[in-house]
Amino acid sequence: MKELSITQQTILQIAAGRADGAILPMPDHIKGGAAIKVIASLRTRWLIEEIDGKLILSEVGYRAIGREPPKVETKPRRTRENSKQNQVISMLHRPEGATAAQIAEVTGWQNHTIRGFLSASRKKLGLEITTFHTRQVGPNKQGSPGSYTTYFAK
Repeated sequence: MKELSITQQTILQIAAGRADGAILPMPDHIKGGAAIKVIASLRTRWLIEEIDGKLILSEVGYRAIGREPPKVETKPRRTRENSKQNQVISMLHRPEGATAAQIAEVTGWQNHTIRGFLSASRKKLGLEITTFHTRQVGPNKQGSPGSYTTYFAK
């Protein structure tokens, strides 16, 4: 990586000294076009990043000035006790699991919403969801309207 200019080093050092690692406000002697060029240069080198509309020092930026990035504590996701999400999760944890019809009855959701929730809960909540397909056979070995899938969460 190309060496940092004195101006870039100054901006990164000041940002590293702030609790949130914010780049702005810039030092008083860096104004207008110079500030825009320095920010553009820092961005192209991945030394700063924009999070929620705020320019902050990236992990690469901390390391470029010889500092360790601050440890960010992540809080586990929580659900409200009386929410539909919590109701469905508790149904999935039952020994008998839950069918889409049972979930729809409790929540008022349509089938596509239930499938979307189950997919998102795998990704965002980290639930391990398994399925068990029950196929009731009718005349001529066709699936009858009584066929259903039971969902379980571990």
